[in-house]
Amino acid sequence: MPQSLTPASDNPVTRSLSPGIDRRSFFKAVLQIAASVGLSAVVANQMAEAAVRGKKPVVIWLHFQDCTGCTESLLRTTQPGLAELVLDLISLDYHETIMAAAGHQAEQALQASMKANAGKYILVVEGSIPTANNGNFIRIAGKTGVNMLKEVAEHAGLVIAVGSCASWGGLPSAEPNPTGAVGAHEILKGTKVINLPGCPANPNIFLATALQYATLGTLPELDSDNRPKFAYGRLIHDHCPRRAHFDAGRFAQQFGDEGHRLGYCLYKLGCKGPATHANCSTNHFCEVVDAWPIGIGAPCFGCTEKKLAFRMPMFQTVDIDRPRPPEFYPSMTAKYSSVSAVATGVVGVIAGAAAAGAFKLSKKVNDKPESEPASDKPSDGGK
Repeated sequence: MPQSLTPASDNPVTRSLSPGIDRRSFFKAVLQIAASVGLSAVVANQMAEAAVRGKKPVVIWLHFQDCTGCTESLLRTTQPGLAELVLDLISLDYHETIMAAAGHQAEQALQASMKANAGKYILVVEGSIPTANNGNFIRIAGKTGVNMLKEVAEHAGLVIAVGSCASWGGLPSAEPNPTGAVGAHEILKGTKVINLPGCPANPNIFLATALQYATLGTLPELDSDNRPKFAYGRLIHDHCPRRAHFDAGRFAQQFGDEGHRLGYCLYKLGCKGPATHANCSTNHFCEVVDAWPIGIGAPCFGCTEKKLAFRMPMFQTVDIDRPRPPEFYPSMTAKYSSVSAVATGVVGVIAGAAAAGAFKLSKKVNDKPESEPASDKPSDGGK
């Protein structure tokens, strides 16, 4: 894998967009993706301009031990839709789920893309990789999953592990883990793998990461687990819509009780939100409001944390560093500087002048004029 980050294409010629999307809609799609994960408008515009010039990422997507949930989530995006995604935002050269080719044709497409884009393409890994029994729990095109992953990753410009299975091993790696399932980084030691955990991973996180790499030649800031901080830099608990109930001590005691129906905190039902780093509470799935576990009344499962999901019992509670709000809050009293005697005098003069002017004006309004015009109305004596 090359040490430097090289965009997928340096072609300065403006490419034509697909018949189904115009420039305005294309820019809107890129801006929405960037905004959904917290990137600035400046960065989003830079990404969109570069993408229009032809710097779209070439993507090779490999499946291993997975449920295809991350792909299904990607296919259900509407901003952008699948056509715009595949034809305009990325060049999806190999993907076993949605490609038309199969068998030898699919293998030829994979090899051709690897050769034409060596050192530049993005390898996306979905699913855990089995290592037991010499890796023979998976064989693709006559190769074990381990060998296929190493072969394709060798010439990739960037490797992204999508979903909890590809990041940590996920469900297939739960005890007793008969297949010896591991995450991609365990196979590709010495290679930097960007982890986008989630079950499934939010597609906008992948699109924003891939577009930033392809268009700007950079990567987002990462945490200690190689997760982008823009998506995994905060706890679910910090932005949970039920947080006020937690602070007030209002908890659902069991599913379906009054507290659960009223939207109380789900911590006592095993919610892992206080220990889970993700942006699910602010970036819902498939552009559907409340389409995430807590939004539909289920506890957070902790799927983005390698020590929680598929490791810790579902209804067991997690430890919280600060289980209650602080007893004393910072002072909210505004600080004012003292007013000097000179300033007080100046204000007094101005106020006095304003009062005198107001008095004169009111006097003019209230005083009757010295001579009144004759009335057109006849007097009583004229009856």
